[in-house]
Amino acid sequence: MGCFCSTPPKSYRKLPSFDPVALAAETPFTENEVEALYELFSKLSSSVDDDGVIGKDEFHLALFRDYDKRNLFADRIFDLFDVNRSGHIDFSEFVRSLGVFHPKAPQADKILYAFRLYDLRRTGFIEREELKEMVSALLNESDLDLSDDIIESMVDKTFTEADTKGDGRIDQEEWKEYVDKNPSLLKNMTLPHLMDITLRFPSFVMTSQVEESHTTD
Repeated sequence: MGCFCSTPPKSYRKLPSFDPVALAAETPFTENEVEALYELFSKLSSSVDDDGVIGKDEFHLALFRDYDKRNLFADRIFDLFDVNRSGHIDFSEFVRSLGVFHPKAPQADKILYAFRLYDLRRTGFIEREELKEMVSALLNESDLDLSDDIIESMVDKTFTEADTKGDGRIDQEEWKEYVDKNPSLLKNMTLPHLMDITLRFPSFVMTSQVEESHTTD
């Protein structure tokens, strides 16, 4: 993933108001961390259209430095952040969704979020083809070029172990049991840097006003 650091912050009045106390109460973030996330959000939401929300193009630009690049994994993350399915991410969605990736977020939240990531059709089940599509996207994101036979083998192994009911799909209960036996599956569901968002943020290079106030005290 790339970094995003060139767009200056825009006026606060162009962004919707928010209550850092309420967002801190609903997420693992502190009030200061919510304010630091506000700085990040203001930069991202003005990178293509200065409209106070993060669109898909801005999301891809932040991740890849190229809003024309498309990746199923990034699209799924965007879709999950866009809770109300409006086609863009507002600040409250941004904070609450990032909260799932916080090291202190409940394990159950991470398991459910990962399940929803693979449930591409939103059926409440992970189908074999969905799993294959996501595995391929994740390998592509990691620049790993594996043959289709190897990917098929990986998918077959996963379903053999996870589909304990033998109905050709993985439900939430089966997924939880599978993840409990294979905790490494949740590795990407935790971003350690979120423990100190006022000082740094993964994949982005910037200095927030909150950080500046800390360093000048």
